[in-house]
Amino acid sequence: MIPTLNPRQMERLMKQMGIKNENISAKRVVIETDSGKLIIENPQVMKVMMAGNESFQISGEVREEKEENNDVKIIMEKTGKSREEAEKALEECGGDIAEAILRLSS
Repeated sequence: MIPTLNPRQMERLMKQMGIKNENISAKRVVIETDSGKLIIENPQVMKVMMAGNESFQISGEVREEKEENNDVKIIMEKTGKSREEAEKALEECGGDIAEAILRLSS
């Protein structure tokens, strides 16, 4: 069983082990991924420094935003075609935007 430590004891113990922490005042944290963004509103951010490394512990209200395919938007704007038609043409053209536009325009 782990004995309960008060915050001062915990801080002293962490200092003895060479661990430093710092609260960071943040309004929002954005993590960009290949498929979109993770947005953390009203985060509690803790910077932890240990053995020459810095890491961050983040908690808060998380929401995910998927990234829309800008290529499809461009094709739709240039040709006036629907999203489905633009996606299909882009796929058939192996991701070549110019070729997809030409195919849908002719």
